[in-house]
Amino acid sequence: MKKTVIGAIALLGALTVTTASAKETISVVGSNSASPLVEVFAETYMNKGEPVFIEIQAPGSSAGIRAAKDGSADLGISSRDLKAEEKSADLKELVIARDGIAVVVNPNNSVKDLTTEQVTRIYKGEISNWSEVGGENKPIVAITRDTASGTRGAFEDIMSLKMEISGKKVSAISQRAQVANGNGALKVSVANNPYAIGYISLGTVDETVQPLAIDGAAATVDNVKNGSYKVARPFLVLYKDGAPSTETQQFLDWMVGDEAQALSADKGYITVN
Repeated sequence: MKKTVIGAIALLGALTVTTASAKETISVVGSNSASPLVEVFAETYMNKGEPVFIEIQAPGSSAGIRAAKDGSADLGISSRDLKAEEKSADLKELVIARDGIAVVVNPNNSVKDLTTEQVTRIYKGEISNWSEVGGENKPIVAITRDTASGTRGAFEDIMSLKMEISGKKVSAISQRAQVANGNGALKVSVANNPYAIGYISLGTVDETVQPLAIDGAAATVDNVKNGSYKVARPFLVLYKDGAPSTETQQFLDWMVGDEAQALSADKGYITVN
């Protein structure tokens, strides 16, 4: 995947930077939730004058894992731990940050905290009215992510939203739940519906949504670090053992160094060092 590129560099996800002498392409594919952080890393790294073109696509964690395994991308990104069947001896994992998953509602919602059990029952469709959890007598609009989403995979694991059918684990999220394609789309849906509930990367929470406390712990970076807020997951970069070029390995090393990790903290993520 080596090629010479000179001029404008476009990173999918509305990120555009310019470099005068990019020489090697590093292709990155994966998580919609983790890609904004990797885009910041890439932009900063290229603007330092490093002779690389870092090209990012964000179709989801599952796609990123496959791309790293089959070599169709230099690096894959996942915002969840790998499943047993996705692991292989030659597939290496690098944790570049950790992130909480914020369970969010509209700021006008009077409900400010839920238990893990209540969240699980809401997404299973067993609790369907806000009055059942101390809110208004209004139907709950549960919004989830698509099945390729690493955020959804991590959320299902943490909230025990898996069930076994014919020996295979499948999602237990109600079919009535609305599906949002992407972290941003889900946030907008919750921001525009006073009776919606959803879940997004903690690092992308802003004033348009209200993160709920879960089991008495607020959704904050400090509470993820001290373990009291348990709805959290890693951001992984994946690559084939022995496959990274010198330039790609230098970028991998830089992402877990002090400069990149300071950027991670600035964006509201949990650092690895």
